[in-house]
Amino acid sequence: MDDFLFSDEPNEVIEPENSGKWKVIIVDDEPEVHAVTKLALSDFEFQKKRLEFLSAYSGEEARKVIIDHPDAAIVLLDVVMETDDAGLQVAKFIREEAKNSHIRIILRTGQPGQAPERQVIVNYDINDYKSKTELTAQKLFTVVMSSLRSYRDILAIEQSRQGLEKIICASRDIFATHSIEHFIQGVMQQLTSLLGTVDEAMYATSLVASNQSSKSSGQLVVFTGRGEFERCEGKPINEVLTPEQLDACNQALSDKGIVYKDNYLFAYCSSEYNHSSMLFVSGIPEYLTDTQKHLIKIFSQNVQLAYENVQLQAEIESTQQELVYRLSEALEQRSTETGNHVKRVAYMCELFATHCKLSHHDVELLRMASPLHDVGKVGIPDAILNKPGKLDDKEWDVMKSHTLKGYKILQDSRREIVNAGAIIAKEHHEKWDGSGYPDGKKGEEIHIFGRIVALADVYDALRHKRCYKAPWTQEQALEEINKQKGKHFDPKLVDILNEYIDDIEGILVRYPDKQ
Repeated sequence: MDDFLFSDEPNEVIEPENSGKWKVIIVDDEPEVHAVTKLALSDFEFQKKRLEFLSAYSGEEARKVIIDHPDAAIVLLDVVMETDDAGLQVAKFIREEAKNSHIRIILRTGQPGQAPERQVIVNYDINDYKSKTELTAQKLFTVVMSSLRSYRDILAIEQSRQGLEKIICASRDIFATHSIEHFIQGVMQQLTSLLGTVDEAMYATSLVASNQSSKSSGQLVVFTGRGEFERCEGKPINEVLTPEQLDACNQALSDKGIVYKDNYLFAYCSSEYNHSSMLFVSGIPEYLTDTQKHLIKIFSQNVQLAYENVQLQAEIESTQQELVYRLSEALEQRSTETGNHVKRVAYMCELFATHCKLSHHDVELLRMASPLHDVGKVGIPDAILNKPGKLDDKEWDVMKSHTLKGYKILQDSRREIVNAGAIIAKEHHEKWDGSGYPDGKKGEEIHIFGRIVALADVYDALRHKRCYKAPWTQEQALEEINKQKGKHFDPKLVDILNEYIDDIEGILVRYPDKQ
């Protein structure tokens, strides 16, 4: 009879070395129970992973082990230890204090009368209840196997949730600098979830390769990767894949399908709008069900379209920025200011905004909208705009009107960039002490965008030739700016200029005036 017997002198069990194991916590005040449990499960294996046993001999010890090993899969928990309900208190601790909803709790008791099964199942979040007298070796094997399957599926659901969260965050924050990268990470996590490889040790390598421009003659290159492909971005895949992997990749391309190998797969991805892409994932289970393969097929057919939606958003942003630059540069040419003034101002604004601790969204918004600061000059006559000498009072009033003209051109737009441009156009000539125009705002009454553009615009103007002046040296420009600290300019922004002057000057070098 296959009874779960308690032996006074159990045989020593030597665990084989294994890179991946399921952690099982044994909580019981009787050492014999620990020994015989390990003996009964010594040859247990699930998904090619053995068991790793962790022992606790009291409720207090169990709490520490549970905290130290949040990735444990199962706890075999005795009810009666130092107190009659010590095990029940541990079960409550696991769910309510340790906040561990993944671990499967199997309650074992030698005294069922002290903890009636129905009452315990109703009042405590446990997953199984067994009397030690009925728990034969075979029944122990069965309950551990079913608990591990549940634990695996719970982790798969959690992994799927995390993957979906990353994709949702990428779509919500689509203009973030790394949104495509985050999207791909979410895609990879979702696919890993479909495959059931939810243990981090199983994430061997993951690669996304996508076509370059048509000049590449259809050559696939690495877009982003993990594991051994992490630093291969931009390289042709024939430089990073083994000959065997490359053959499988070419087969997937030729068949326009999915090729499965021992522990990896290549999935062909395409859409009607773009060239094909290839998805490579390694560390997959040796055996995949038909359902899993069907899900992978559907997933690979849709991932390219989803990815292209992200790319299209990036393309819209680039198009907006280019149109803003070209419009602003056209105005520069009209005022005989050749060069990259608007680009320099944009990147200086980005630097100031970053060191002012503005949000990433506001930093990007300011960078994209700042070139619109002088759009109102379209309404200023050439004779005034390009006059080499000093303007008289009447001419100066006309020149100052470009702030309100720009505001009226850009106001009430449904586009965030254009609305930001309206604020900047109106307020970039306001001064910290209230002596600016058009409204005489002072201090923090002036929008932070206006204050930043004011400093960037003036510094760049001082450092470059204008129709009314020669370019100033860095020392001359800094001296003038510091004189105007707390008068014309926000003192905090002037401090940032002084601290990061080398970076500011680097922007001027990167975008010199065109000859």
